[in-house]
Amino acid sequence: MKKYNLLFVLILTLFCNQIKAQNALDHSVWDQILILNVTDDGKVNYEGVMQDSPLFYKYFRSLSENPPTDQWTREEKLAYWINAYNSIAVKMIIDNYPVKNINELHDPWNQKFFRIKDKRYSLDDIEHKILRKFNEPRIHFLINCASFSSPKLMNRAYTAENIEEALEKCTMDFINDPARNTITSNLIQISQVFEWYKDDFNQGDVVAFINQYSNVKISKIPKNGYKEYDWTLNEQ
Repeated sequence: MKKYNLLFVLILTLFCNQIKAQNALDHSVWDQILILNVTDDGKVNYEGVMQDSPLFYKYFRSLSENPPTDQWTREEKLAYWINAYNSIAVKMIIDNYPVKNINELHDPWNQKFFRIKDKRYSLDDIEHKILRKFNEPRIHFLINCASFSSPKLMNRAYTAENIEEALEKCTMDFINDPARNTITSNLIQISQVFEWYKDDFNQGDVVAFINQYSNVKISKIPKNGYKEYDWTLNEQ
């Protein structure tokens, strides 16, 4: 009897592992594209992505054809939707290249650019109706809208295995990046991300959220203490 019980457990384990493998979308193609075409400081070689377009479009189709299911973990879903957002922004640029600014495109935020079965999604749909529903403020430092003032596009794909580390690292990097935030003892000018999504950060206590990660602690955000957002293309 013990022998049969052990066999049953082994079969069940193999079955569960197979289901898990089917659930997790392979992001390795996107990972390869990012490694080849994005610098460590987040500058993108859009012409290089265009040269790799067969691989890029293959990945983009895989996102559309393999959406998250209820069986996916929270980490798998987060990685999927953040990779989807970032790859959509890149695709919008290369489909209209050369451009100097994503806002040159027709209604880039509300254009239903991404399709899953019979439903279409815009960048705003993914950000506001999906990603922000995770109640995870650090997502704002992983999504990139092809602009200089955006959090930098990482040169690795997000996965269930690395998403938590990436959330923490990218938040720390963004807040302490002098190109995005000036936080010194003499001057405080922070990204408009903190103004636009104030309620996402520690229930509106932006100062407390920033102080969790900033090398220099602040007591308040001064009047006119937000940097003007630079929508210039984040191009190499």
